Amino acid sequence: MNPERQAAAADPSRGTVPAPSPGFDAAWAHPVLGRLLRDQSRRRRLDRRHPWLLDTAVVLLIVAISVPDLVWGHGSSPFGDADDRDELPSFVPYVFVVAFAVPLWWRRKAPVVTFFVIAAVSLAHWSLGLWLPAGLAVLVALYTLARTGSLRVLGWAAALTAVQLVLAAFVLMPVDHPLLAVFFLLGTVTAAIAIGLTLRIRRMYLEALEDRARRLEVEQDQRLRLTAAAERSRVAREMHDIVGHNLSVMVSVADGAATLATGRGEQSADALRILGDTGRQAMSELRRVLGVLREDQDGERMLSPQPGIPDLDPLLARVRAAGLPVTFRTVGESNRLGDGVQLTVYRIVQESLTNTLKHAGPGASAEVTVVVEAGEVRIRVTDTGAPPGAPARPKQATQDDDGPGHGLVGIRQRAAMFGGTVITGPRDTGHGWLVDVVLDVPRGEHLP
Repeated sequence: MNPERQAAAADPSRGTVPAPSPGFDAAWAHPVLGRLLRDQSRRRRLDRRHPWLLDTAVVLLIVAISVPDLVWGHGSSPFGDADDRDELPSFVPYVFVVAFAVPLWWRRKAPVVTFFVIAAVSLAHWSLGLWLPAGLAVLVALYTLARTGSLRVLGWAAALTAVQLVLAAFVLMPVDHPLLAVFFLLGTVTAAIAIGLTLRIRRMYLEALEDRARRLEVEQDQRLRLTAAAERSRVAREMHDIVGHNLSVMVSVADGAATLATGRGEQSADALRILGDTGRQAMSELRRVLGVLREDQDGERMLSPQPGIPDLDPLLARVRAAGLPVTFRTVGESNRLGDGVQLTVYRIVQESLTNTLKHAGPGASAEVTVVVEAGEVRIRVTDTGAPPGAPARPKQATQDDDGPGHGLVGIRQRAAMFGGTVITGPRDTGHGWLVDVVLDVPRGEHLP
């Protein structure tokens, strides 16, 4: 695991990313499992590059252990009994050695077919009274079937092999001690099957470790991406609420001062108009930057310090200085609300008043009401809009009308965090705008 992921998992200030499970890293550090994993990785790479190499080595091994018996052997069985080799043509043992060795070329591609072919060859050479070292191909075929073949077929193959061995020891071959022969042969067959099953289980275990490691990596990457997306959303929302609001106030003050300076014939009017245009351009660029950062998320990680309901007074003072009369009224013990709820109330009021400054005409006024009742908080922001016959506030289309903002979307997102409802739209009086938000506040959100 790279250092960045370890740092992200160990830092408690980065959100809800837990410490990752040891997983594959612990397996690689283990002295036995790590060696098995490394050896298996090397064998897999070699087998993928040269798939014929191992099969050729097995075939050559079966032939090599048969050569001494073919050249210098006297036709004796492993139990000291002589076979019937002298009664057969000299080429017959060579034919059986080839018949045992050649099918092993396909033992991994077709383990079932390979076993039954070698079993048939083994039964045939026992029927002729031969004991050939190449008969070890039966053990190799059983091992391969146990490791890569069907387990159901393996049971039938083991039973068939046992029947063949008993038949060879008691009927087909001249063996003086058939019970000893059967015990020895069944032991070797059991060992071959046990080794194959052991390696099969080990391979499955290592594959499970690798799969678990891959899933842990994917899960860790997803958690990091979700954390980064939540952080981008939080930064975008805070920038929109703080910087956007302050820019709106600055533009409103600059426009009002420019209008006043123009009426008085002062030379500062042009500078004030340039200031307002620059502020609108900055707001447009801010929206574009926030469009890149912003992503819809269900949660938000709070950072301290954050504004609350007591900070509404300085906010309203700045709005009044921008030329918008605001009436503020609270009902209930709002100072006992939790930090998260107070931040939500502050941002909703801030965004609503920012929209009023941007879109209401001259002469408009606003009213803010915060009501704290049992289990809910209600925020109501209304404005009167432009008086009848009053000119609308001038706006530059190329800078202000560059697309819908994120103010109402942000209000709905903040209200959804507390299971609240949002109502926005024109007032019943026919002019002005209404923002009515109700938050469901659980008991845990109240300070003791």
